[in-house]
Amino acid sequence: MMKRWQFVKRLAPLMAMMVLVLAACGREDLSTLNPQGPVAEEQFGLMKLAISIMLVVIVIVFAISLYVIIRFRRRKGDNTIPKQVEGNHKLEIIWTVIPIIMLIILGVPTVQSVFNLAKDYSKDPDAVKVIVTSHQYWWEFEYPELGIKTAQELIIPTGKTIAIEAKSADVLHSFWIPSLAGKIDTNPGANVNKMYFSAPKEGVYLGKCAELCGPSHGLMDFKVKAVDESSFDRWTAAIQEPVALPSDPAVAEAFQSKCLTCHAVGDLGGPAFPNLTGIGSRESVGGILVNTDDPQYSNEGSVYDNLYRWIKDPNSIKPGNQMAGAYDLTDQELKGITDYLSKLTLDYEQ
Repeated sequence: MMKRWQFVKRLAPLMAMMVLVLAACGREDLSTLNPQGPVAEEQFGLMKLAISIMLVVIVIVFAISLYVIIRFRRRKGDNTIPKQVEGNHKLEIIWTVIPIIMLIILGVPTVQSVFNLAKDYSKDPDAVKVIVTSHQYWWEFEYPELGIKTAQELIIPTGKTIAIEAKSADVLHSFWIPSLAGKIDTNPGANVNKMYFSAPKEGVYLGKCAELCGPSHGLMDFKVKAVDESSFDRWTAAIQEPVALPSDPAVAEAFQSKCLTCHAVGDLGGPAFPNLTGIGSRESVGGILVNTDDPQYSNEGSVYDNLYRWIKDPNSIKPGNQMAGAYDLTDQELKGITDYLSKLTLDYEQ
């Protein structure tokens, strides 16, 4: 019984390590092991190189260890002292030179990639410039050359280099799109970090905040939507078109006095909080309420249902966020504003 307990105690750390490893497994679109762009592919190549070197080392070390254990084990009746090898210069040179060679093999391409991925495309006339501002707990995307400011969904043209300038409006956050590029910190104050990436294929890529930033850090998601260039041009035109207020005068009055003091739609409202233009076309509400009936998502529903839940009580969805919620909206106003926003769509895809 004692031997069995000793075995369990020795096995427990291994099992705990396996649990930690498996905890890192998740949805494929949040994995760095599924690169969908040249930046992510270059970073993935470095990962494969490092893992390959580690596997080679592990195999060689285990093979030598196994050989030594079997070849030089103490045999029955043998009480002699094994030959000592202290001060063997040949061995010392071998186990010093081999690690140096491995470090060079890994270090040279790593340094090359670090400098390559640090290129500044902010002045490249062919790149799409985007200023990313992180907030607790949402993302603001501004296209300074196009005069566009939006939130939660970064629309980009396929094949184009996207030049990012990242900053924070409050605390430290980290901008990360696992399948397209590595992460970059968004710092408070005047410090701006820069990065670039591109998406060769159309699709929706999930992004997250990768820096603990408060109680809703794990819910600070965003989407990157890559579309063809003609669709991107239509989107830039559509998002800048004037937007009419709700047709019901009472709902329009409530929307102006209680929503547009912070939010904006079209050329109406204030710039302080997420721009709502085209919110009915977005993949999600609040970054995490997915607009779909697909059962694989726990937070899912129609655009109307998700908007209603969010406007009525945002703190039940993202604790600690700065949206007050519909505490002073009547039920009629709440339903009217929800219906209005759910129909606030942008038709730009082919």
